[in-house]
Amino acid sequence: MTARRADDDAFPPEAFLSAYPDEIRALAETLRAVVRRATPDAIERVRSGWRLIGYDLPVGRRTVYFAWVAPEPEHVHLGWQHGIFMDDPDRMLEGAHLKLRKVRYTTFRPGDTIPEAALVELTRQAAGLAAMSREERLALTLDRDWAPEAAR
Repeated sequence: MTARRADDDAFPPEAFLSAYPDEIRALAETLRAVVRRATPDAIERVRSGWRLIGYDLPVGRRTVYFAWVAPEPEHVHLGWQHGIFMDDPDRMLEGAHLKLRKVRYTTFRPGDTIPEAALVELTRQAAGLAAMSREERLALTLDRDWAPEAAR
């Protein structure tokens, strides 16, 4: 994990998003609202080094990073840190084809319909996974007929 920049907390997401075209900013705002609806206690902050808006959950005396909204010039990603462990019956999650170890994400372009209810559920699931210990997440793989997505 990269070091936290002192100015990240002072940099509001709206200012960060102002550099993007209106359509991208609107998509990012919708995805931010999805995360807030799914996890009202999540802490939102700009991670300028990563060029995204990251979300942490308070878990006991610490916080855990679990999700992000990452705008790019032509699309916006909503992603989850422990996405490989998430159930994905609608096959919405991307990242396996890139052989990403843990993370999974969705991508939306201007004009796309955003399945907000499904994304709220995925985000809630991601928050639950992030609150678990590493051992608890790994135990999930033993509790179901699980194989890495690339092997499916």
